[in-house]
Amino acid sequence: MRIRPTTIDDLEQVMPVFEQAKRFMRQHGNLHQWTGGYPSREIIQADMEAASSFVCLDDEGAIVGTFCFRYGVAPEPTYATIYDGAWLNDKPYGVIHRIASAGRVGGIFASALDYCWGHVDNIRIDTHRDNRVMQELLVCHGFSRCGIIYLANGDERIAFQRENLR
Repeated sequence: MRIRPTTIDDLEQVMPVFEQAKRFMRQHGNLHQWTGGYPSREIIQADMEAASSFVCLDDEGAIVGTFCFRYGVAPEPTYATIYDGAWLNDKPYGVIHRIASAGRVGGIFASALDYCWGHVDNIRIDTHRDNRVMQELLVCHGFSRCGIIYLANGDERIAFQRENLR
């Protein structure tokens, strides 16, 4: 799988990937995450402008996944305070957001994670309480549940972190 930055020409293919991911979430009991038009086209365009939106391509070059990865910038504001736990460390970190699969191939998360490890040794991520599939995936990939954070709109998320000790 190849990963590259998302381009404006990719948007028509990226947005349906999010719709497929939402269907998958609903089928697996996650009824409350990514509602109300989230993530919107404007959010993805803002990610692109910040050079933090990426697409995963299969062997034929088709977009099969997407994610937001931020690193080397200011710390994530919603991660400043964590409840019912603590972060593993205070070292600089990258953040993965809005990871989605078109559902056509496996390994989107693993490929995205490998890409991210090429840039940072410390990653934080959060997910909805009802997103059991993502929680299991995170634990399977060595992430530790660190506590609870709250988004800017007040929504609760479970926070995870993993340090890559090479």
